[in-house]
Amino acid sequence: MPNLDDLSRWAVIACDQFTSQPDYWTQARDYAGDSPSAYNLILPEAMLTDDNAESIARINSAMNEYLASNIFTEYKNSYIYVEREMIDGSIRRGIVGVIDLEEYDYRPDTSPLIRATEETVKERIPPRKAIRENAPIELSHVILLCDDEKRQIIEPLTISKHTLRKLYDFDLMLGGGHIRGWLVRGEHARALNMRIASYIKRKSIDLSLVFAVGDGNHSLAAAKACYEEGFTSRYAMVELENIHDEALKFEPIHRLVKGVTPVKFIASLKNDICTDNAGASWPIKYYSGGGEGEIYIDRSKGASALVVLQKYLDEGGFTVDYIHGSNDLRELAQDEGCIGFEMPPFDESAKREFFRVISESGVLPRKTFSMGHAREKRYYLEARKIK
Repeated sequence: MPNLDDLSRWAVIACDQFTSQPDYWTQARDYAGDSPSAYNLILPEAMLTDDNAESIARINSAMNEYLASNIFTEYKNSYIYVEREMIDGSIRRGIVGVIDLEEYDYRPDTSPLIRATEETVKERIPPRKAIRENAPIELSHVILLCDDEKRQIIEPLTISKHTLRKLYDFDLMLGGGHIRGWLVRGEHARALNMRIASYIKRKSIDLSLVFAVGDGNHSLAAAKACYEEGFTSRYAMVELENIHDEALKFEPIHRLVKGVTPVKFIASLKNDICTDNAGASWPIKYYSGGGEGEIYIDRSKGASALVVLQKYLDEGGFTVDYIHGSNDLRELAQDEGCIGFEMPPFDESAKREFFRVISESGVLPRKTFSMGHAREKRYYLEARKIK
């Protein structure tokens, strides 16, 4: 843990957020100022260029400088229990620990106990891999999900947290809410290990996966590649959260198709992947400059409306933007040559079926869902030696 008086300048949001809003990252840099900050140890995707070598060298140098200056306090054989207060006041609970990368894979032809939930875009791995392969430490924005309907892993720590040592309690920068963390070690860590082992045994009887990557899969894929090539540790740091936590909200990511004639596009869509039988379909709303309407995607075409629609868009080679928020989708769909498709919300029944769908059908299309809004993503806070 960074041993600093002001952790609000240290903790920085996940690198894959605000990719179209570089001003956010300018504000983050200015807020951190000259203080030690995770901002100096990451490469925001908004700042990616064709040649990132200089930025990566600067990041690795900053990591070594921070280690040399002894700003970290090390806690061996421990976890951290986390409570993240969201913007709406709800509390999202998690545990920071490590996973064995030999039990994880993102490739669709594998069936590990830990796997990706969405299609991995391989082009997004190299910059992360280039940072990690020469990095002495890792910071993580990975959120790993468990399907603990009995609430036996994380939730007992909520009850016993008053007996644990609090490590941090502060406001996250730029409207990220509030975060608290408690050290879990000794008998509490041993009890947690037993609860995790019991969950793995119970869950593996019914499903082919036990943990699913909710956020940060490309960073985890980079960690896997670095381990396989002998650069860094066999283990990677994550925060484990329970998919049944009420504060863990899944937001659909909508599709904006560009460069089409909306009327002709809808006609082709209806002909190819839709049905007139409303009872055997998934209804999907669409918006364009010509108004709005609804299509009925044929259930016999695939596992879900999004799976069918995304396959159609991919095979057709259409230009697609991925949009968070229905209001933004409607506004952008008014532009000439655009049409927006509003994906259905994730309700509690969808969360209950989530692990089963992944286990039976494999990974979902890329950009299927977002776990909360941009400012509710995980912040880089804890660090771990990987060399």
